[in-house]
Amino acid sequence: MSMSAGDAASANDAAASPKDSAPSATDSLRGGIDLGGTKIEAIVVDKANKVLGSARHPTPTIGTPADVAKHMAAAMTEAAAAAKTSTQALIGIGVGSPGTIDTKAGTVTSARNLPGWDGTYPVGPELAKQMGTRVVVGNDVQVATRSEFELGAGRPYKSLIGVFWGTGVGGGLVFSGKPWRGRGGAGEIGHMVVRQGGRRCPCGNKGCVEAYAGRAAMEARARRLMKKGKKSDLPKIMREKQHERFTSAVWGDAIEHGDKLATKLIEEALKALGAGIASAVNLLDIEAVLIGGGLGVRFGEPYVDRIREAMKPHLFPGHEPPQVHLVGLGDLGGALGAALLVANR
Repeated sequence: MSMSAGDAASANDAAASPKDSAPSATDSLRGGIDLGGTKIEAIVVDKANKVLGSARHPTPTIGTPADVAKHMAAAMTEAAAAAKTSTQALIGIGVGSPGTIDTKAGTVTSARNLPGWDGTYPVGPELAKQMGTRVVVGNDVQVATRSEFELGAGRPYKSLIGVFWGTGVGGGLVFSGKPWRGRGGAGEIGHMVVRQGGRRCPCGNKGCVEAYAGRAAMEARARRLMKKGKKSDLPKIMREKQHERFTSAVWGDAIEHGDKLATKLIEEALKALGAGIASAVNLLDIEAVLIGGGLGVRFGEPYVDRIREAMKPHLFPGHEPPQVHLVGLGDLGGALGAALLVANR
């Protein structure tokens, strides 16, 4: 349940492996950091958006936003070294982060899937001090959607929604060939209500898509049910993989081994995703839906097909349904989109 050979090939076309020789000083190298709930992905790219170096760190589970920023800086430093350069030599670094973003101030507010991040933290200014170059901050799902639109599976379309199924459920919008951010918070498909009075969501509301489909919410639900006597191999698989949480890989292995509790919760997630995405399509009448995120990429095409089927009962009769695709850039989409923030500044 991973990317097909064709998907991997198209991801590699846009994000090539590091070259054997050091990049020249005229390459205008840029950095990109994808800050996720379970991992921090950092890359260095050239003018053609080819990846010359990369590094991945687990996202801290405890601490403060400053601790998260230290891990981001460490990952970016490693990626630069892999590209045979330094962070100071980069023309800039883009960051895709969850939460509410103030692009001018470079701050991130209420990134609730990250430790201790209920308030506001100046990610841009702090990283700029540590990295020795300018830093531009954007919303993680918006920049990932943009990278798919410009470099990946969204290239044939002028309007689309990117749905990123991972620790939370995020969305990014493109209308008439341009990103749509509304007043700054557009695309929050994970917080569309699919069941009135339903489960409590990490955002505090009830019945949101994310309350049923977000990895963090599913883990919390699984642990509550196991305390009540439900059996599952999820904790065992987590320990075997030396992870601290039920990551996408843990859920994937549990499903592959026929774990009944994991299967039940994933089935609920698919139903919620189908209802939420279909409702967005009914409102916006966009051409395409792109499915990404840690769980989306891990489960791959078979589950994209299942999400497509879960949408059908909720789509408005008579309207042409949108195309539904797996993202083309895989795990690199977020970091590539972050690097694009620097390209257009």
